Amino acid sequence: MEVNCIVEPSPNNGCLTRRGFLSGAAATVAGLAAVPAWAAHNMPADVTLRIGPVKADIAPGKTILTTGYNGSVPGPLIRLREGVSVTVDLFNDTEITEYVHWHGFPLSAALDGTMEENSLSVPPHGHLRYRMTPRAAGSRWVHSHVMTMDDLTVGTYSGQFGFVYVEPKENPGRYDQEIFLSTHEWEPFFMDMDDDDNPAAVEEFGETDWGPSMVEVGYRIGSINGKALGHGEPIRVKEGQRVLFHILNASATENIQIALPGHEFLVTALDGNPVPRPRKVPSLDLGAAERVDAIVEMSRPGVWILGSTDDDVRGSGLGVLVEYAGYSNVATNARATVALWDYTQFGLQRPSPSADVTLPMVIARIPPGENGMERWTINGKSYRSSDPPMALHKNMRYRFAFHNTSSDAHPLHLHRSSFELTRIDGKVTSGLLKDVVLIGARQRIEVDWTPEQEGLMFFHCHNQFHMDCGFQMLFDVR
Repeated sequence: MEVNCIVEPSPNNGCLTRRGFLSGAAATVAGLAAVPAWAAHNMPADVTLRIGPVKADIAPGKTILTTGYNGSVPGPLIRLREGVSVTVDLFNDTEITEYVHWHGFPLSAALDGTMEENSLSVPPHGHLRYRMTPRAAGSRWVHSHVMTMDDLTVGTYSGQFGFVYVEPKENPGRYDQEIFLSTHEWEPFFMDMDDDDNPAAVEEFGETDWGPSMVEVGYRIGSINGKALGHGEPIRVKEGQRVLFHILNASATENIQIALPGHEFLVTALDGNPVPRPRKVPSLDLGAAERVDAIVEMSRPGVWILGSTDDDVRGSGLGVLVEYAGYSNVATNARATVALWDYTQFGLQRPSPSADVTLPMVIARIPPGENGMERWTINGKSYRSSDPPMALHKNMRYRFAFHNTSSDAHPLHLHRSSFELTRIDGKVTSGLLKDVVLIGARQRIEVDWTPEQEGLMFFHCHNQFHMDCGFQMLFDVR
């Protein structure tokens, strides 16, 4: 996405970057000209997001008090058109500074919506307006990028998320129905895990004396489109239809596997980017923040559950009924077929061009101290905001050689860009572009990236807990 201009903040509600580089009525940011005050207040916005309190009725007797966009959870579906400029209004009706991140869009550093230097924020009861032009079609999303630390009510733990779909200039429309689904978990809590509860950590570190326990994040209820399984409207289909599903994992920390028993998914795009080789699979794996576009042929009449393949996760609410016309009985109790998830099946089976520079990226966990809180490192270093960014060069092809030495899987995200996957556990591939790459326990993945914009680029694990515990890195492209 190319940013055309920054528009001034509302009077008496100054919109500040981390270092307060905007002041007065208007300013020029990163070489982008401000527009006159009369234009700022007279032009109607194409997209408005109002950040404020929401009561979300997840299930009967289960109302969640959270923060969301435009009074709903998830926020309203935002449809944009490829190459068509839009004006965006952000209103913050809360008591804390908010950061709105347009995930999967190559915005300028100023509008990236993170807590890094020179990234615009929306102060409490403030207003921010800007204009931007979507340049790449596909499934994107918008979410809060507040660092949560020990506050599990803000950031991606909250209801601040929503699907964004950029319509392509040409859409053949080879489907009969289009469905957008966002998964999310609610009522997060810190849970203590000792050695008996956490065999993976024991395998990683051996028997431990961390103190009372190791801390993880758990949830009490899950949802799809803000409703627990059985408590929202079913997806209604007809036999013979081709249904295009756009699926977003909007979890703060959870990677998921979902399936629709008796049906297959024809995967056509990952993270909004068309795959070189569409393939049918019985189940979908999505790391936190990943998106999958897939077509399902409706050929098994009945009532089915589209949801988690894990019985406990599905039982906690992460599912939705799919109801064929003429059927309204209890869902068929069928076990879903699952398959090992492999990105390379969707890519080209040939090597990518050679890289100019290879950067080792070793991911490791520092055992928790007496408080049970772990730290995460990249190349032996846990991120601190005072650390200088790593300098990279524009238009140079970099190969990131990720090695996950931990027992956890990590959804790796690079802001304002997409990776090209090039090698997974020694298996070569090319042509597959993603902005989030899920690296499994002990896995090695190589991805290529050619920076096309200057400025700060934020890299992190999209597991909010891991990011808060140091799993971050900042690049400065020059």
